[in-house]
Amino acid sequence: MRAFVVRPTSCLKGELKLPGDKSIAHRAVILSAISFGKTILENFPLSEDCLSTITVLKKLGIKINIKGIRVSVFGKGLYGLKPPSRAIFVGESATTFRLILGVLAGQNFRVRLTAGKSLSQRPMLRVTRPLRMMGALIKAKPKTQDSKIKEEYPPITIKGARLKGIVYKMPVASAQVKSAILLAGLYAKGKTMIIEPIKTRDHTERMLKLFKADLKVKGKAILISGKRPLISPRRIYLPGDLSSASFFLVAASILPEAQILIRNVNLNPTRTGLIRVLRRMGAKVKISRLKYQVCEFEPMADISVMHSVLKGTRVKKEEIPSLIDELPILMVAACFAKGMTVLEGVGELRVKETDRIRSMVENLRKMGASIEVRRTRHLENIIIKGVETLKGTRVSSFGDHRTAMSMIIAGLNAKGNTLIDDIGCIDKSFPEFPRLLKSLLISNHK
Repeated sequence: MRAFVVRPTSCLKGELKLPGDKSIAHRAVILSAISFGKTILENFPLSEDCLSTITVLKKLGIKINIKGIRVSVFGKGLYGLKPPSRAIFVGESATTFRLILGVLAGQNFRVRLTAGKSLSQRPMLRVTRPLRMMGALIKAKPKTQDSKIKEEYPPITIKGARLKGIVYKMPVASAQVKSAILLAGLYAKGKTMIIEPIKTRDHTERMLKLFKADLKVKGKAILISGKRPLISPRRIYLPGDLSSASFFLVAASILPEAQILIRNVNLNPTRTGLIRVLRRMGAKVKISRLKYQVCEFEPMADISVMHSVLKGTRVKKEEIPSLIDELPILMVAACFAKGMTVLEGVGELRVKETDRIRSMVENLRKMGASIEVRRTRHLENIIIKGVETLKGTRVSSFGDHRTAMSMIIAGLNAKGNTLIDDIGCIDKSFPEFPRLLKSLLISNHK
């Protein structure tokens, strides 16, 4: 347990360079492992989740060297993985678990994957169902109702097979599920088509094209041809993580004397929902030096932000996939906005590392926020009415990294100190966060 006291301030000033995007890092190391030869990944994020992906691949026989933020992967091709001697513990990384299932679906051996306490309670049927349709043999921990399987959870045992291409219309918008199917599609006979209900982050599609996979995208449909070897680009620079930047974007927007610059941030259009919403709320977010020469497969730019008077807005359900990970910190921004903010269709937050609706609503109410959850027949919405100030108090991270970081930012603009019970969970995604935040703090307490 690492308790943390947040003292209010009115100012953040300075310049940051962030670790590489975690979503891109997972995909880069996996595709490097199943292509041939050495691939160097620059600016690799050393978070627990990304290190979990490296650990899993090492246990599957892949040589990977880590030197600072440079990771070298020695790939062995699509069929170069080796069966592990025992079950593989994935930890708490849902991205690792779901994406590696897609790769294992095409191998000729059996693997048992186990997970940590939180991940063992996260739904997996959304992944196992399409992989079974492609031919993989999968056994998972079931939850049944009326003798029918309602859901499945880790641990999962998967036996690879000769896969066949399928047409799969996804019932839930999920980049992780889409990615698992696309990775399995690399091993499938024929073509695999995925149709998304709402466009989700497309890092996997971009990365597959970088590795010369036969992939085409048309609207919400993605088509991949299997049985073709991947070709490594040899060196990949990972742009800064926009989800990590989001905490600083909101902090600078709500603190009266703040002004910060963040260098080399990934601006993939399927990930920039938070920026679009903050601008709609009146935030002064400026994008400059958009560049492709260093990171040719993803857009990257510098972002500057300074304090502004925010106003409430409505975020429609169609926008949620582009900012699902940023919803907790957006809820903090809404607390300081004039008027009302409505977040539509946020039910997917209930099946993250923790129930993020519960964690954020309980914490923000303790701090004096006006926030409620309304359920309709098909949607779960959050309504937040801006208040003049929040008050410092004791809050809980609920063991969730994004909740912890969001409450730190809320505490910076609160009246009085805020005590967070445990911030050790931040290491899951952004261990550098406390240090980088401290570098921006000006000793100017309220």
